[in-house]
Amino acid sequence: MSRNTKINTLLLLVVAALAVLPLALGLGDHKEEPFAGADAEAETAITELEPDYKPWFSPLYEPPSGEIESALFALQAALGAGVLAYYFGLRKGRRQGEERARSQNEATPAAPEGSCDSAPSVPPAGQS
Repeated sequence: MSRNTKINTLLLLVVAALAVLPLALGLGDHKEEPFAGADAEAETAITELEPDYKPWFSPLYEPPSGEIESALFALQAALGAGVLAYYFGLRKGRRQGEERARSQNEATPAAPEGSCDSAPSVPPAGQS
């Protein structure tokens, strides 16, 4: 197994553990909504501390349900992941193309002087 494969497997296991451990350990069981987002947690904390608090801004679009809000968030995350994957793939492709061009330039031998492949040297105009 190559080093990259080992690293990728380890990262995959860590991500899976981060997803499964909170469920397996029962974290959040004491809450009504155990895995609410940070925005909902912040709103609850603010209204407990300052019941008269009025937000400075209101959302441009308020989804009609939590499911639609979650779907829009997932779509946003997927688009962001796609942009990042495209960028890193483009960089890797360019690097591989440069390495391939460099190796082809090193592999082609230079034509010896006096051969038919090289152009004859002509002095610049006005010089003999």
